[in-house]
Formats: sequence, C-alpha cells, structure tokens
Amino acid sequence: MSIPRHTPVAPTGLRRLAPGTGIDAHRHDEHQIVYAARGVLSVITDRGRWIAPATQAIWVPAGTVHEHRAYGRTDVHLVGLPVSANPLGLEAPAVLAVGPLLRELIIEYTRESGDSAERARLRAVLLDQLRHSPRHPVHLPTPSDTRLAAVCALLNDDPADGRTLSELGAQVGASERTLSRLFRAELHMTFPQWRTQLRLHHALILLAAGTPVTAVAHRCGWASPSAFIDVFRRTFGHTPGRNG
Repeated sequence: MSIPRHTPVAPTGLRRLAPGTGIDAHRHDEHQIVYAARGVLSVITDRGRWIAPATQAIWVPAGTVHEHRAYGRTDVHLVGLPVSANPLGLEAPAVLAVGPLLRELIIEYTRESGDSAERARLRAVLLDQLRHSPRHPVHLPTPSDTRLAAVCALLNDDPADGRTLSELGAQVGASERTLSRLFRAELHMTFPQWRTQLRLHHALILLAAGTPVTAVAHRCGWASPSAFIDVFRRTFGHTPGRNG
C-alpha cells in the first residue's frame, strides 16, 4: 500500500468510479460508510480485503488506512460520521447488510441538497437503521505466516484450484495439520470457510465485469452453477443474476 493521505474529515457524497479505478490509500479522523449502489467495491487495508455488492456496505472506522477499488462502473456513496456516531461499536472494518430503507437513506444523505436540520434528521434515522444492520463475514484477512500466505496466494491466482489442504501444503512445505491450525489462529476461520470467501470475492469481481453466471461458477471452482447460486444467495441475500 502506498503512503496514505491524511484527510481529517471523512467526506460525504457520491463518487463515480470507472471499472478498474479506485481511491488510493488514505485515512481520516472520522468513521465512514462506503456503499456501492451500482457496481462492486472493495476496501483494502493491511488487515485484509472487504468487498460488497449493492446489498451491502462497508464500515471503515476512524484512523483506518484504506484504499478503494471498483469493479464495473461503480457509484460509491460515502457517508462520513463523527467518532461519537458508532451505533454498532465497530473498531475494525466490517461488511453490513443494506436493506431497501437503509439504501435509500444512504443515497438521499449523500445528495448535496438539503438544509442542515433536514440532514440531521435524515442522519438520525440512518444511524437507527444502521444499528440493526447485521454484519456479514465477507472478509479475506491478510496472513502473516509465510507458508499460509503462500497457500493463499496459490488459490488467489486460481480460485478453481480444487486441491486439498494436504496437497497444497506439500507444495509450500507445511503439513495439513500446521496449515489448518494457522487458518484458525491467523484468519479465524477454517480452510473451507476461507476458500468459500475467496471464491465469493472473485465471483463478485467477475459478475461486475459481465461474466455469465455459469462461467463464474466454473472459474471460481463450484461443482455446478446451482451450487454457486445457492452459496451466493445465502451470503448476499439475492441471486448472482441480480448482482449490481
């Protein structure tokens, strides 16, 4: 990650990003909600990667060095909040569910029009809705152990790689038992859970580029399109055909 800019106030507003573009590393002294009403957006920190379609938003706590990357033509709605406004008490980035009402509140709040009293009322309702927004574990943590990082890199290069943890371990010089322990200790999930997260990340990126669902399922390693659709629906609340 490049040297971050320091912006004390987290901006509120709409940013339209072209496919493959983003916002370079920066931090601000306020919290921020990052929501892509169109397209798919990822937030990258030294702790990992978070990615969200239009049914989810990403919470970025104050002081977090982060950068954004857009996949597909992306409308990014940014909501800056003072450090006192943290209805979920989150101290690390998180992916939050965005229902229809919260979506409209975010979009309306990021418009430039409206007097201060009206915007204050709108923000109060937005925070109330956010307080009841469930968190989703759509997160790829960054490994520190070199052996674990090597396994993660192999699968990131080819998420359809179907090798077992034992077979991958043989390539990087670590036992299945050691790698399994490292997945739990460093990434706080099992190997199958992490691989599903990785495949969902790649699937969102491919879908944003217009790749057909059947091809996405194949390229990301699912046994069938129906298996992919089932996992996607359970994670994001809608089918991949509706993504974006």
